[in-house]
Amino acid sequence: MAAAHNSLAGRLTRTLILSVGAIWLLCVLAVVWYVDREISFNFDNELVEVSHRMFDIAVEQYDSLSEGHVPAQALVAPPPLFIQDEVVYQMVDGGTRPLLRSSNARPDYFDVPLAPGFAVTPDWRIYTVRHPTRDLYLQVADPIAERREAVDRTLFGLMVPLATALPLLGLVLWRIARAELRPLQTLAQEIAQRGSTDLRPIELAGLPMELRSVSDDVNRLLERLAHALDVERALAANAAHELRTPLAAARLRLQTALDHGLARSDVEAALEALRQLSHRAEKLLQLSRAESAAALARRPVDLVKLAGTVAEEFWQDARAAQRLVLHLPEEALAPAQGDVDALAIALRNLIENALRYAREGVVELEVAAPATLVVRDAGPGVPPERLKALRERHVRQTDDRTGYGLGLSIVSTIAQQQGAALSLISPPPGRACGFEARLVLGS
Repeated sequence: MAAAHNSLAGRLTRTLILSVGAIWLLCVLAVVWYVDREISFNFDNELVEVSHRMFDIAVEQYDSLSEGHVPAQALVAPPPLFIQDEVVYQMVDGGTRPLLRSSNARPDYFDVPLAPGFAVTPDWRIYTVRHPTRDLYLQVADPIAERREAVDRTLFGLMVPLATALPLLGLVLWRIARAELRPLQTLAQEIAQRGSTDLRPIELAGLPMELRSVSDDVNRLLERLAHALDVERALAANAAHELRTPLAAARLRLQTALDHGLARSDVEAALEALRQLSHRAEKLLQLSRAESAAALARRPVDLVKLAGTVAEEFWQDARAAQRLVLHLPEEALAPAQGDVDALAIALRNLIENALRYAREGVVELEVAAPATLVVRDAGPGVPPERLKALRERHVRQTDDRTGYGLGLSIVSTIAQQQGAALSLISPPPGRACGFEARLVLGS
């Protein structure tokens, strides 16, 4: 009961019934006012017409009964043939002296000022008309009770069907509310069915515009949730794939070292395995960030400053400082649009791969127009048939080396998130060997 009481259909039905009921009540009051006004208007018109017709009759009756003499008291007209239809009236002279009255009239009926037009007493509506040629006035009285009875009878005939229709209207509004809200219930059921194992988009035909926008928003949310779950699953899969070998190697080396009295070579091998483990864990975290929404920021980035900052990090290593060369443009470049942290991650991965595969050769980091970052090495390069595959995860240039696997996958993902174009070229234009990665950003 509480759920039904608080349901949207119930609340909408109550609101509609109360609103329609209030409008209905205002309409009833307007009808009462209009009916009372029209009935009174019709009665007044009838009273005026009767007064005009009765004046000649009253004058003739008075002349006939008085026989030319002015009576000391008001004369009483003989009752008509149909007594129930007798008009209540009296005729007076200019001095307000009653001259003639109908058989059913009493002097207190006409206790109003003598003036042409309408006057009202508690029980009578009186119309006074003046003779056009003689100093005579005719006053005709109409009972107020008859008017009230006519109004009540008319209103009763109108109110009964209106009052009967009100419950029927409430039922119709309730059914309409339930029918119109049925798509909302269907949408709620579809949303309730979605979960971590079912993130299909909601596809319901015939939804109203407001619910269609809600459905689109929910679908976008489901899409983001699916993407987040894919990133989480990919991170777990990548971690299982990349960390298994370094962990096993470190465990094996340490166990061998323990078995042989901590031989220096085994300890160094274990440290190297742990270093690889740390390096790969860092790559996995970078890949996870690149695939999440964290790399979607779009702000102005100074590529010259970015390249200088990343190069400074590598120049702190003496071996890398001798091999990494930075080329900057002579003219100032317009800022590019992107996420500075994500672009720094991409640039680091490109330089690390170049340093690793260029052997002892020079690695060039170049900032060019328009909004372009280039990392170029003089290594052995990559066969043309393998260039496209380098963007995929866990794809390596050779079987005995790491690199151009997770690293380029991270760069490719960041480029996609940033709306940038990543080009892999081997050998670079004008050279016999080497590898070039070119990242073109939007400005």
